[in-house]
Amino acid sequence: MNAEQIQILIAMIVYMAAVILIGVFYAKRANKSSEEYYLGGRSLGPWVTAMSAEASDMSGWLLMGLPGVAYWCGLADAAWTAIGLAIGTYFNWLIVSKRLRRYSVRANNSITLPEFFSNRFREKKKVIMFIAAAFILIFFTVYAASCFVTCGKLFSSLFGLDYKLMMFIGAAFVLLYTLLGGFLAESISDFMQAIVMISALTVIVIISTVQAGGIGAVIENAQNIPGFLDFFGIASPTVVDGVQQVIDGAPVFGEAGKYGILTICSCMAWGLGYFGMPQVLLRFMAIRREDELKRSRRIAMIWVVISLAVAVFIGIVGRQLFPVEHLTKSAAENIFITLSTSSLPAILAGFVMAGILAATISSSDSYLLIAASAFAKNIFHGVCKKNATDKQVMVVSRITLLVLALIGILFALDENSVIFNIVSFAWAGFGATFGPLMIFSLFWKRINKAGAIAGMVSGAGMVFLWKLVISKAGGVFAIYELLPAFIFSAICIVVVSLLTKAPSKEIEADFEAVRCGSVEA
Repeated sequence: MNAEQIQILIAMIVYMAAVILIGVFYAKRANKSSEEYYLGGRSLGPWVTAMSAEASDMSGWLLMGLPGVAYWCGLADAAWTAIGLAIGTYFNWLIVSKRLRRYSVRANNSITLPEFFSNRFREKKKVIMFIAAAFILIFFTVYAASCFVTCGKLFSSLFGLDYKLMMFIGAAFVLLYTLLGGFLAESISDFMQAIVMISALTVIVIISTVQAGGIGAVIENAQNIPGFLDFFGIASPTVVDGVQQVIDGAPVFGEAGKYGILTICSCMAWGLGYFGMPQVLLRFMAIRREDELKRSRRIAMIWVVISLAVAVFIGIVGRQLFPVEHLTKSAAENIFITLSTSSLPAILAGFVMAGILAATISSSDSYLLIAASAFAKNIFHGVCKKNATDKQVMVVSRITLLVLALIGILFALDENSVIFNIVSFAWAGFGATFGPLMIFSLFWKRINKAGAIAGMVSGAGMVFLWKLVISKAGGVFAIYELLPAFIFSAICIVVVSLLTKAPSKEIEADFEAVRCGSVEA
């Protein structure tokens, strides 16, 4: 390890130490009760709510996955995905946040998403709770794996060390931090990490653009690549065995690919995922006052728009400065690292690299904590051992964290994994499983327990079916699985609810009370 690498490592260690200190500081409070550990006692302010929601949502793919897509095939895929995410973010804060905050209190002060759905329908046998918790375990394990892949790629690229070893160390750090502090520590550190992430993106895009000769030079270079800067076309790298070909020191591209309305809808469908994303929805439930959500929405939107736009442009700039540095789709996700280490003094590059670590930590701790709560609070306590003490729930939660982390590590062993692809599948899973159910639960009085179960099972099932089977047919069927699965889930909710018994008067009374602004049971 040379002097520059040592400086980078020192800067990152300083950052990680700060994150650990936050966990230690809030550990005592987090262990007071399961409500404190899982929801922070509903004490988040508007700034922490907004910034922690977006930081936990974006994960390492914002600094690696999204720039990698733009670097590899140009503007269209990355930009339309970013637009869909921005729109989805806005409507989730606008439509869902206030009603969910109010309804979660009315529904027996629910502190987890499965618990909310179960209490919303006043179920006694906890079928909805069990199914919801099971799907959270499945999809968050996949999500956590994507974060561990980010850790492995980051440290392996920076220090030339073994990918698997670095991935394991990164996972161990995330696990330790999550065990310590719980939801409140996670949210406070996510606030800090959101600042680090947007600062890192902004600094690198400005410096890199200057080094490239200005925006004009970057655009001119991109226009010379067929389809690279088109909104309705896409660049096509010429690859052999997955490796882009290089002639006379320049990357080879084929003719621009077509980019029709169906492909645009497929990318923008990412925005639908927000309505079912537990790590974001929990922030709505955890804010201290409902009237502070409007300010949180404004803060969140400013952060999201700036971060997404800059992340996409980093990929465009990177293709000019390092045209043949990354010749596979997986390697392209390292372009942010390459730009950072080449543009900044080592010690500053280390703090920028902490931005990637911030993105990874802010997401993986959320994923692991929510998944652990799904098992410990909703399956162990809610279904298997209803008389379990709060202490027993906490012990089971920590054991679950360890098991889930180990499973995530197994999924992340392949260093050629593409972060963007892993995230897209888990995102579709959550969006289709919980998105339609959340919207109908908050805004349709006629939805019943049977409809809720049908919506979750059909949405999750269609994600797997479409991804693994139907999409292989290509053409119109190659659309992102979230869109058809979301629509199918919504249809199943409506049809099954209308064909089965209407909800009880008590459930309808809860709905009307929440609609009118009351939270008292």
